[in-house]
Amino acid sequence: MEQQQHQQQLQVNVPENERVMSVKEWLITFLIMMVPVVNLVMYFVWAFGSEGNLNRKNWAKANLLIVGICIGLYLSIFFLLLIVAFIATSVKQ
Repeated sequence: MEQQQHQQQLQVNVPENERVMSVKEWLITFLIMMVPVVNLVMYFVWAFGSEGNLNRKNWAKANLLIVGICIGLYLSIFFLLLIVAFIATSVKQ
């Protein structure tokens, strides 16, 4: 009985945007992420929007950071290979 009262007090004191997201909310989030173009828009909305759950906000920021790093690595490798290809063709001539 005392434990239930303590849990209820903790739930009341947690702000709405800081509460733990339920499995249902995460499933909806992942379903939205499966829709092309909408997922990119929602990443930015969730990451930089003024409202919303802080868990999802941090998750969206982390995913955007990872995507940015991956794109940066891919572009670096692409341009490096492009430069090597130009050097190789100019050496053959």
